[in-house]
Amino acid sequence: MLVLPIVAFGVVTALVLTVIGGAQSFWSWTDDYAPIYQALAAIALVLLVVPLMNLGGAAARLSARRRDERLSTLRLLGATPLGVAAATVVESALIAGAGAIAGMVGYLLVSPLIGLIPFRGEPLGLHAVLLSPLGILAVFGAVLILAAGSAALGLRRVVISPLGVRMRSTVSGVHWLRAVIAVSVIAAAFALVKVFPSIGGVVTVIVVLAALFGAALAVLNLVGPWTLKVAATRQLRRAERADRLLAARTVLDSPKAAWREVSGIAMASFMAVFAGTGVSLINVMSSADAASDDVALVQDMRTGLVITLIASFLMVAASVGVNQASAILDERELHRSLHHLGMPLETVERARRRAIMSPLLLTAAGSALCAAILVFPLLGFALLTAPLSILTICLVVGTGIGVVWFSTLATRPLLARSFRSA
Repeated sequence: MLVLPIVAFGVVTALVLTVIGGAQSFWSWTDDYAPIYQALAAIALVLLVVPLMNLGGAAARLSARRRDERLSTLRLLGATPLGVAAATVVESALIAGAGAIAGMVGYLLVSPLIGLIPFRGEPLGLHAVLLSPLGILAVFGAVLILAAGSAALGLRRVVISPLGVRMRSTVSGVHWLRAVIAVSVIAAAFALVKVFPSIGGVVTVIVVLAALFGAALAVLNLVGPWTLKVAATRQLRRAERADRLLAARTVLDSPKAAWREVSGIAMASFMAVFAGTGVSLINVMSSADAASDDVALVQDMRTGLVITLIASFLMVAASVGVNQASAILDERELHRSLHHLGMPLETVERARRRAIMSPLLLTAAGSALCAAILVFPLLGFALLTAPLSILTICLVVGTGIGVVWFSTLATRPLLARSFRSA
């Protein structure tokens, strides 16, 4: 039961350290091309670290249902809220700490390989990508704080209504105000992206663009559950088969949990638009007559793009695999009940697949649209709709969907054991 969150925290810690360590090497440069490298590094850092933090939050909630049930039992037996809070925070911190230590070891092992990646015609070097001990400890502390904070926030249901937790009668609600906030933030980001590159210094532009892209990713996580709830409500009304009915009810039972299973593809789809336009931009720059430094910049942009995409797919694979396995473990009682009622395993599997893939396609389209809105003022319609852009976007999104699909197939044996367990 503890392996999944430990693995998730380990992946989060290793990737955060690797991403920050790789980005820090660009900030020591001071020549004329340094601001360009730093701007690209800042944008890539935000595009990767924000989803990593979301993955860390999901890792902190992996065992929430089982923990809530144990703690609600203690509350019903007379344990004080303070005692329940202390037990929860300590347990979550210990699990996160174990995973973070494993992640730190993994980061130290891969750092020499990261140092071999060439930029400006030579490897970055181990000293450039290796964080200081203080920086590593800061990331370790941030992971612990994230885990403890998520655990403390989850205590509200247990302390206020322990019987509701035991009876599984709580409802995960999402309000339409999320959509209003999301539209407002995206509109404001569009206006700022259009204005800021033309005013202020390079540092101002870097900070503003990075902050806006981070805000856009945060908005996706805000509006995602509400969007899935609306779509599932419509599917429920039109459901004509048992698997479709069960899939819609699964999403409506917890839109936030459904979003966590597909949030990785939201990030990958968001990245796909930047990757597609980046490929087209690199192609334009490569085809023009350019100095040797410009050619090196184009090659480095291609290298950075590949690294960012690889990191994004690692996050998608980790997020989807861990969340799907956790969801199966959390729904063992439901699966046993369906088995005893005579529902075939194939029907449950089709419902699970539909409950994942249907929100997935909606999420991929919506995230790509948000990214396109932000990219349009910077690069224009021509690069956004260029054949290379469209091809790259389709390849990246298709790969992300394929990762989710294979993760679903990989967790089928776990569903079968859960379905038939006595």
